[in-house]
Amino acid sequence: MSATPPAVIEPRYLNRELAWLEFNSRVLDQAGDTNVQLLERAKFLAITGSNLDEFVMVRVGSLKLQIRGSGGRRDPAGLTASEQLQAVATRCRRHVDRQYKILLEDLQPQLAEKNITRIDLNQCSDRLVAAAEQHFHGDVVAVLSPQALHDRRFPMLPGLGIHLCVELRGVAELAPQNTTQILPGDSSDSPDGKSVGGKQATDGEIEPQFAVIPLGRTLPRIFPLPTDKPHGEKSVEMGNRRGVPENSFNYVLLEDLVTHFADEFFPGREVVQCKPFRITRNADVELREDGAGDLLGGMEEVLESRRLSDVVRLEMDASASDAIRNYLMESFYVDPDYVFRIEGPLDLTYLFGLHSVKGFDSLRDEPWPPQRSPAIDPSEPMFASIAAGDIMLMHPYETFDPVVRMIEEAAIDPDVLAVKQILYRTSRDSPIVAALIRAAERGKYVTAIVELKARFDEARNIEWAREMEQSGVQVIYGIRGLKTHAKVCIIVRREPQGLVRYVHFGTGNYNEVTANLYGDISILTKDEVLGTDATMFFNAVTGSSQPQPLQQLAIAPLTLRRTLLEMIRGETERSKQGQKGEIIAKLNALVDTEVIDTLYEASKAGVRIRLNVRGVCCLRPGIEGLSESIKVVSIVDRFLEHARLMYFRHGGDSKVFISSADWMPRNLDRRVELLIPVNDPAIHKRLKETLGLYFRDNQNAWEMQSDGSYKRLTAGKRHKPLRSQEYLHRKTIDNLRKIKQRSQSIFETHRPRD
Repeated sequence: MSATPPAVIEPRYLNRELAWLEFNSRVLDQAGDTNVQLLERAKFLAITGSNLDEFVMVRVGSLKLQIRGSGGRRDPAGLTASEQLQAVATRCRRHVDRQYKILLEDLQPQLAEKNITRIDLNQCSDRLVAAAEQHFHGDVVAVLSPQALHDRRFPMLPGLGIHLCVELRGVAELAPQNTTQILPGDSSDSPDGKSVGGKQATDGEIEPQFAVIPLGRTLPRIFPLPTDKPHGEKSVEMGNRRGVPENSFNYVLLEDLVTHFADEFFPGREVVQCKPFRITRNADVELREDGAGDLLGGMEEVLESRRLSDVVRLEMDASASDAIRNYLMESFYVDPDYVFRIEGPLDLTYLFGLHSVKGFDSLRDEPWPPQRSPAIDPSEPMFASIAAGDIMLMHPYETFDPVVRMIEEAAIDPDVLAVKQILYRTSRDSPIVAALIRAAERGKYVTAIVELKARFDEARNIEWAREMEQSGVQVIYGIRGLKTHAKVCIIVRREPQGLVRYVHFGTGNYNEVTANLYGDISILTKDEVLGTDATMFFNAVTGSSQPQPLQQLAIAPLTLRRTLLEMIRGETERSKQGQKGEIIAKLNALVDTEVIDTLYEASKAGVRIRLNVRGVCCLRPGIEGLSESIKVVSIVDRFLEHARLMYFRHGGDSKVFISSADWMPRNLDRRVELLIPVNDPAIHKRLKETLGLYFRDNQNAWEMQSDGSYKRLTAGKRHKPLRSQEYLHRKTIDNLRKIKQRSQSIFETHRPRD
């Protein structure tokens, strides 16, 4: 009699990398959703490509490094780094196949039906080929430089750029019969006795010869072409280019253009094949701060190291010959699992350019411009508005302009004595940085913590840091061993009653561009306790000193984790005592196992837990005896959900917080973050209502299943369709309209100034 096999016990946590790929799959679903406008679908497809690039650079790069170090160690889901790499490769391949199925079988044909057409120069009219040739000779050929590979090392190519690998024949004198070429990545004792990229095999057979044409980053990816319609029709612009009839846009991609005329780079040679390829380098290169005396100089070395780091992914045109494939693989030492042969154009971010083509408004979403806050009078100084009461701004439904205006007004206000601010990511032409410089030049005491270690923004932050230093701003480069990720600005102003601190707390970066795209929260206050706490926190960071106990703010890595766990455990204890326990949280990611375990304990005690986690969630909801009372949803819509909000019922005396921190080990233990209580009753109420709204969304919400998959929620027969982002946009407009109507019904007299 055979024994009953033991039940398979699923791990308590989901793998972080696979959970992230599940998130990107939800974004990809937007690209495949026929209810979404056509050019918006193209934009979502571009986003999935950009997301995947960063994932491979950072997360796959990190796994590669883990294998070199402690590859046998298992993650919380029970997988080794090698097992994760293999699982990620399999999932990535499915993801890429789906991306290109959507592009080639769905989006590209539908765009062509709407007269947005990618032109194949091998199958088009002579007129279009002539126009393409004009672009090639007028815009391209003088910029690019081919590099032959028969007598030099493979050139150092940048990651994520598109390059062309050219297989050549001809000019026998360039391939002498008695030499063998060894290229980087080759071995003199290779198994077949042949040179990988060279000129001749040992048996006398002429090997393929290769050249590379790096396409660089200065040329546009998209070149517009005319249609075959008669001349004289109204044109549509793309950038500064004209000549395409309105509501019709033909284009050729740069790599297709160069490929078609590639033989002009190699006179006297036969171009056997010319195929695009793309490499992704490991970006998980960080500063060893224990050995860095000069942080700024050290970060510049990190940027250089990233430029020269190992290749972790190779993408190439699916029709590339085996000779090209093998040559590239061996030259870059790429794991075969991370070689992707692509049926379509490499680098889907070119679709961002298509989204911006003018003249096709019917294929894009209706604009939702940010509205001004009814709590702010544009005719009054910002300090007067804040003095009247705490102000909350919900971006991007409400404009980020008041935050910028507060800092700009501070720069020229004679009563402002000091400005203190943390900058993690800023825009390319940041008005906030310009205001800080202006304030310093006017003699104000300006201190800026510029986080040089903000990944992929290091170069920009280094540039801003140097410019501000030259203008008299006291610049601090963050804290050794930690990233400073908190969002806070403190303005110290002299007023009749004494010095007053005006403070901005936020969940997002001081970036007026992304504030129009990301869902975030700003709170502007002159609350005395919060102002004192913020100043003590800031001074501790800049002074490299031990922060004194704060009254209301919680700081990572010192007190934020403890405060968060205490709040969760408080709900657990109340539930055990027969009271109602409830937690609602909105996050970008939930990864930390201690937090997850504490939530599991709360669920087992009967606490009702609702989590809105946009991206990675390693918690498994809905498991009997573990997480039955936990519901997890994810909203993927027009705007990137970025705000971190938390609600705890707290025995009826509810607590609401905003935060810069996600529930991840890096945020709770390795970054400087803030958890800010919401004290104003009106803001408290509004945020709680907003949290509840996300769980009523039945248009762009996905509910997480216990196995880590997601199920899209629909309205059904009993509920009206509700799209949370659209609801917030409409409500913002309605609130502003009501305020305007109210003000128009009141006669307000002009009075002389005192």
